[in-house]
Amino acid sequence: MAVKRTVLKWIGKLDIIQVEPFLAFGNGIEIFTKGRVISAYKQSRPSAKNNWLKNILAAIRRYSGKGISGVKVNISVGDSEFMVETDEDGVFQCVFKDFQPEVDRILFRILDESEGLHTRNRTLKIDRIHSDVGVISDVDDTILISHATDIGRKFWLSISKNAYTRRPLPGVSEFYRKLTHEGHHPIFYVSSSDWSLFDLIKDFLAYRSIPMGPILLKDKHINLRNIWKSGGGSHQHKKEKIVLLLEMFPKMAFYLIGDSGQHDPEIYEEIVHEFPHRIKAVFIRIVNPSHEEKERRERLDKLPNFHFVKNTQEAMEVALQYV
Repeated sequence: MAVKRTVLKWIGKLDIIQVEPFLAFGNGIEIFTKGRVISAYKQSRPSAKNNWLKNILAAIRRYSGKGISGVKVNISVGDSEFMVETDEDGVFQCVFKDFQPEVDRILFRILDESEGLHTRNRTLKIDRIHSDVGVISDVDDTILISHATDIGRKFWLSISKNAYTRRPLPGVSEFYRKLTHEGHHPIFYVSSSDWSLFDLIKDFLAYRSIPMGPILLKDKHINLRNIWKSGGGSHQHKKEKIVLLLEMFPKMAFYLIGDSGQHDPEIYEEIVHEFPHRIKAVFIRIVNPSHEEKERRERLDKLPNFHFVKNTQEAMEVALQYV
């Protein structure tokens, strides 16, 4: 038991469960919010000066948090209150009417309390979005160099680097600022990374001056036992989240941006077929210029406004016809 307490202290685990609110955005009629309840852990702020050993320790601490299932969470927006319950991975989400547009923050409060266990509640600013154009972007190998098709390299990057030492794709910041008209149009990030990487992605965007926006990740909880699975498995959830955005913002036309390393082209193809008048353009960065990849491109290039590009500079040149 003493050894276990020592290990828990080393990785920074606490006798606290806390709300981690991820996002809250609205369309003027409804608000969508998502978060999780997790065992609290100590985590220092990352630094560009951290070496690989410090980053690995930070990764261990990040993934030592355990999602807590079956916890009731009270969501308060002004005078309105809603109650949700966390799923098996500790994740909760809620869509509710936007009754009080003058209120700009949500309070998340854990209702369940056990003897000897402390709770930590949180607030989050509501992002109310009004625009006729939006951007939906993948993360791994689209804005963030991840080597997603090479499990070993991707795993080493994910644990040995941090938000300030991970490298972006060249030119991404300029390209996204142009597409969003310097942030005038909203941008959403949809990725198969797990929620434990939410803070890393958010800090990375801010540090690299890439436009900020709601980040929607994969719900399945990753822990120290299966950390190598982060970003893997089915990517069907990405389509579900893109459809959620299309339905929540029915008057918005979107740019879709991804890469050819995994399943972005096929997912975006389905979206184009199902929402043919809602997609302004699709940009797919070519990861592997193989013969099989060439056949895939030849098929998808026939779709309207579907563009395979070698790099961000080429994407910017193509985008001139749209922006």
